Amino acid sequence: MDQEEFDVEQKTLVLGVIGADVHAVGNRILDYAFTQAGFKVINIGVLATQEEFIHAAIETNADVILVSSLYGHGEIDCRGLREKCQEMGIGKILMYVGGNLVCGKCDFKSVEERFLAMGFDRVYPPGTMPETAIADLRKDLGLGITED
Repeated sequence: MDQEEFDVEQKTLVLGVIGADVHAVGNRILDYAFTQAGFKVINIGVLATQEEFIHAAIETNADVILVSSLYGHGEIDCRGLREKCQEMGIGKILMYVGGNLVCGKCDFKSVEERFLAMGFDRVYPPGTMPETAIADLRKDLGLGITED
């Protein structure tokens, strides 16, 4: 793929760790993996509020919001995010979430159902490799990029 073709297809992702969560290592790994896959990554870091995700998405005309949470309070921190996106005029933006999203042992299928009901398009359990989300991003964004 030549540079001109890459520029046309490049999509912008807002990545961050929501709430009072300070887990920075996974955030940096995701940033690197998405960047290497050809995405423009706007990394808002840790301790991010819903408003910071939304404002970054608006300011950069992002295609996707990617929320990470490892400290178990993701369900509380993410509640109402889709509605706030709608209020701010970006209600149709793709939203992905992943990590250790709830406290305690819980069947992931029920966690996934709760987050899908909150308006997230994709929900990933702890330990999901970045390649899974990259493949989903390419599919959901209609990129059709293939490896040479």
